[in-house]
Amino acid sequence: MKETKCILREAKAAVSSLAVLKSEEKNKALLAMADALIADTSSILCENKKDMDAAKDTISSVMLDRLKLDESRIRAMADGIRAVAALPDPVGRILSDETRPNGLHIQKVSVPMGVIAIIYESRPNVTSDAAALALKSGNVCVLRTGKEAFHSAFSIVNALKKGLHSCGINEKVINLIEDTSRKSALDLMRAVGFIDLLIPRGGAGLIKACVEQALVPCIQTGTGICHIYVDKDADLSMALRIVENAKMSRPSVCNAAEVCLVHRDVAKKFLHMLQKSLCDPSREHPAKLLLDKEALSIIDGTPADENDFDTEFLDYILAVHVVSDVNEAISHIASHSTHHSESIITQNEQTAALFTTLVDSAAVYVNASTRFTDGGEFGLGCEMGISTQKLHARGPMGLRELTAYKYVITGNGQTR
Repeated sequence: MKETKCILREAKAAVSSLAVLKSEEKNKALLAMADALIADTSSILCENKKDMDAAKDTISSVMLDRLKLDESRIRAMADGIRAVAALPDPVGRILSDETRPNGLHIQKVSVPMGVIAIIYESRPNVTSDAAALALKSGNVCVLRTGKEAFHSAFSIVNALKKGLHSCGINEKVINLIEDTSRKSALDLMRAVGFIDLLIPRGGAGLIKACVEQALVPCIQTGTGICHIYVDKDADLSMALRIVENAKMSRPSVCNAAEVCLVHRDVAKKFLHMLQKSLCDPSREHPAKLLLDKEALSIIDGTPADENDFDTEFLDYILAVHVVSDVNEAISHIASHSTHHSESIITQNEQTAALFTTLVDSAAVYVNASTRFTDGGEFGLGCEMGISTQKLHARGPMGLRELTAYKYVITGNGQTR
């Protein structure tokens, strides 16, 4: 097993080789990486089966679904890489251009970060997404997956490196940490001088550890206690479709809804609709509703406790709270949200405008599912993660969010 320090040294040394690549060269490499991924489908699936077999009795069925790969998911990963290749190069953009009275020509130019480290858990597709975005934005990536997905990630990285090799590009621009213990994660958090940006993608525990312990710049991402507020002026059939999609389509992802807020005036009608749809025993995975006192007086279910409104379930579980109006909904979100994604369902434009103005989250929806908070859905090709903070990047992080900038000043002998 290669030591983490050795991998970091190799990654740092590879920065200059990537910085000089032209857009055409990066795009050619990305397309080759996508082709190599498809070509290695059999071996990737074989390694993924090892991960699945090892995790079968240790994680939930929902989390197993996050870990699972099949041919269609590998094709989607390759398509994501190709989509990144088709996007404009974020490096070298002129952000501002000014000539000062003294004749100095000052340009503000976008540049790569350098070395980006990503710590993530049981989602193998993050491996290819992160590598593609890093390469296109001129950054070397250091990937550190959890033990549950290591065999899958290792096989994916090997395929991506074959694509790089076919184009004559330094394979060290994509790196996978081989140690999956907590020590390697801590090493990345403290790799001052080697890591220019750390991005954790995972549960609340991982993100909390990175934010509290990282000595390198760190972006807070991922944890999604997402809310949907069904207003008194909502189209209830639309609201039901949206809540069903946001909760049931893929509950293991960070943009899935965890809390449904319902206006008191429509609670009696809507909660019966919600229960009939989401809790239908004929479903493969019927939902469990955790109900506040007022909701419990309308439909049967499990009583919710205070912690349920601060929990990212990542499962077929939905907490339900009845509110008196949009202001109480906004106040509840302010107290319990992780600032990821929230949605209001209403036909009242003034109510919608109040909600979008006062709800302080990275993505705020009107009459749409929170499940759209995704780099691909936002036209970014794929994403490095969902930033829930405000400095540098917010929301889905695509190519531009992986660049910084510098000033390039051209003179003609000026002195001060």
